[in-house]
Amino acid sequence: MAVVQPFRALRALPSRAADIAAPPYDVLSSEEARALAAHRPFSFLRVSKPEIEFPPAIRPEDPRVYARGAKNLRRLQNEGCLLRDPQPVFHLYRQEADGHAQTGFVALASCAEVEAGVVKRHEFTRPDKEDDRARHIETLGAQTGPAFLLFEASPVLRRALTEGSSVPPEVDFVADDGVRHSTWTIADPERIRAIQEAFRALPALYIADGHHRTAAAVRLWKKFPDRSAAAGFLAVIFPADATRILPYNRFVMDRAGLSEETFLDRLRAVAEVQADASATPSKKHAIAFLCGKRWRILRWKRDLLARAGTPLEQLDAALLQTHLLAPILGIADPRTSERIRFIGGIRGPRELERLADRHPEGIAFSMHPTSVADLLAVADRGEVMPPKSTWFEPKLRDGLFSHLLDAS
Repeated sequence: MAVVQPFRALRALPSRAADIAAPPYDVLSSEEARALAAHRPFSFLRVSKPEIEFPPAIRPEDPRVYARGAKNLRRLQNEGCLLRDPQPVFHLYRQEADGHAQTGFVALASCAEVEAGVVKRHEFTRPDKEDDRARHIETLGAQTGPAFLLFEASPVLRRALTEGSSVPPEVDFVADDGVRHSTWTIADPERIRAIQEAFRALPALYIADGHHRTAAAVRLWKKFPDRSAAAGFLAVIFPADATRILPYNRFVMDRAGLSEETFLDRLRAVAEVQADASATPSKKHAIAFLCGKRWRILRWKRDLLARAGTPLEQLDAALLQTHLLAPILGIADPRTSERIRFIGGIRGPRELERLADRHPEGIAFSMHPTSVADLLAVADRGEVMPPKSTWFEPKLRDGLFSHLLDAS
């Protein structure tokens, strides 16, 4: 049973939404965020990444940084740029880009159901990143970045999304990256009840993106068990089959002392290797790689795939780590290794080629995207994917909706 609650969102004034909305805090470096927010006094990056208002020598975890984020959130409220819903409601949030559209429910999911395994995870979290978001939420008294959740097919919920978005949107703008963002409100009590009942009929929800935001919210719920508003966490919940995953590519900075020929010889023990000018693999279990200024394609050997019995073991990211990165290139733990870089799919093979030009001894790996079905299968088994296995696109914008942790 998935418990989903309407709430009194703190949301962007429609006429200011385009100026306020910002990329998620964790897809930009401080330097990139500083440049993006320059000359944009209402940018929500001043709330979600407030270190941009300090000299680079001031670390993001400095208490003054979190206090500045709280101050900037209050300023946006006081200046009328952010408004509070007068009563608990659901919102709908649609994103459109490159012929793809996805519409989800903006709501509060249950912290208790994360602990109970009803809201399912597929990634480990890092304590330092949890610490950062927990301090941010506690200092601001608000959850300012939504988690990206998925649900499996529900005719009632699909109909609610279609009907709710059939009228002109309240917020409608195209961001600098070409993504169109539109929102609607569902305030009718009967429709709200029907949506909640439909969610209660679902066995699970799945975290697609936002594991650290979710973990931080759960941590504060445990810290403040008597604060009812902390029992839910801000989420946008999409039909699983309406979302899009792009590749999450890898670049290893060196060949671990191996010559190109030796590396290829060792690789041929586990995969078929062919020259291929394409930098984009066409299907699962094929990975394009750039080594010595030549693109090639590797395809895992059949006996190796036959031994990979679980959905987790069948993931290309897992196969790459188990049979190539660790034993051949010496990347034992990709979460901590300084020798590997992860490149989100929106940057594509060109970014891999740029890195290869700068690091000629390196090897670039262009991945086939993980499927949503694979993600759900791994999560249903209670397993954890390798780091950086999925890149959902488009990303949710911060600033359109926040959840205040007061009692009202």
